[in-house]
Amino acid sequence: MKEENDAPLKNKIYQILLLVCFGLCNSGGVLAVNMTIPNTLIRGKLGGEALLSVRYESFSQDRPVIKWELKREKSVTVVQSVGTDIIGNLRPEYRDRILVFENGTLLLHNLRFTDDGTYDVEISITDDTFPGEGSITLTVDEPISRPYIHMESSSVLELSENVVLNCSHDNGTRTTYRWFKGGKLLTNETRFVLSPDQKLLTIKRVVMADDDIYSCTVENPVGNVTSLPIRLTVYKRSSLYIILSTGGIFLLITLVTICACWTPSKKSRQPPRKPLSRFYDTPCHTPINHTDYVLPKVPEHNGINAVTSLYILQHKDPSTDDSSSNNTGSPSELNNPPCYTTSPKYTGPLPAGSPARISRKHT
Repeated sequence: MKEENDAPLKNKIYQILLLVCFGLCNSGGVLAVNMTIPNTLIRGKLGGEALLSVRYESFSQDRPVIKWELKREKSVTVVQSVGTDIIGNLRPEYRDRILVFENGTLLLHNLRFTDDGTYDVEISITDDTFPGEGSITLTVDEPISRPYIHMESSSVLELSENVVLNCSHDNGTRTTYRWFKGGKLLTNETRFVLSPDQKLLTIKRVVMADDDIYSCTVENPVGNVTSLPIRLTVYKRSSLYIILSTGGIFLLITLVTICACWTPSKKSRQPPRKPLSRFYDTPCHTPINHTDYVLPKVPEHNGINAVTSLYILQHKDPSTDDSSSNNTGSPSELNNPPCYTTSPKYTGPLPAGSPARISRKHT
């Protein structure tokens, strides 16, 4: 009977304990801020924006006190606010770059490399015993621009040693590289060797199968860019010798043809012809220049060239003729006698019947 009376008592104690535990659990949920973070890793671009998003739940109607800190050797307070109202003065590096939302979310403008790091957030409400806490990691990187492939020569001879392809770019941080041959990803093989950072691709003992199109892709946390493809041309050794010999023969034929067709230009070197001076402008008794006037040849007569004397009477103005006929012996006429131009005298024997010879006989 005693055991039967103790059983209902134990059940009542057990029920009381369950009610106490349930009340404590409910009261604990009311006295704590429940925080959720959708994304714990945010990747930002240099000069861009980053949204560090959080949410919280609480039964209290009071405004939350929000505090953001950046982890360093010594933590740096980024901002502290009551709701959206910032408390105190911001540090110089965060002025005009901070915006806090009602739910505790933080927005950073004009990102810098110094913004890279882990941010701790704490949200507390006066009526709640325990605050909500969490952390978000922010990375800041510079976008990649203009990747290109550099190599010493775009054409190589078969079985050449160590052809190196270098994937270069202008900007970008925390970059990684991938190489493609004919659109297929390349990995470390016997003849294809990648540098530790995979920036350089070395091809050992080039064969004809390596004649293909190559490209590289540069990646970092904020994007990836693929370079323009470049073609590596591989020549067989026998083919190269044929090309060189053919080119040499063609060059030799061209030079021979040019030398055979070329002749030096012959320019006539005639002395400039002097203008004929008017006879009446020349001074009196001026002999005719032998180089300017050549005497006409006269047919030979009895084996002797017959040369006739040539007398050229100076042109006279008709008006002066009339006046001279009336004024005989005037001073002007005496001072300016009529001028005659004679041909050079012929000192050789004269042909028979020439006027000069007849005149000599008469004299």
